[in-house]
Amino acid sequence: MNKSKIMKQTVLVFVAAFALSARAQPDAGSAQTGSPSATGAASAHTQNRKLEKDVHHALIHTKGVDASHINVLAKHGAVALVGSVPDDSQIALAGAAAGSVQGVASVNNQLHVKEPGN
Repeated sequence: MNKSKIMKQTVLVFVAAFALSARAQPDAGSAQTGSPSATGAASAHTQNRKLEKDVHHALIHTKGVDASHINVLAKHGAVALVGSVPDDSQIALAGAAAGSVQGVASVNNQLHVKEPGN
């Protein structure tokens, strides 16, 4: 290889490493001050995840509900149930179980019956 190619490759590697390093560093202002918007978003995300886990736990422990194909999504107290259950009666049971969890403001029940073989 000639010196020009080696120099170009070295510069490219340096620039790529610098770019990756810059992305990995937190914003100096928000890291030191704990900016309210960043803290609020992280807190909301944590609360949403906790609510999803609480609802999923309730579904798993609800007699007559097969929660193995139910996904729970939560945002600010609004919960969506997405997925499938083996029979129609489980749709209402799952919705009621989700609605009984502390912190759930509303339930958007999008469950459907999974047809055999699908």
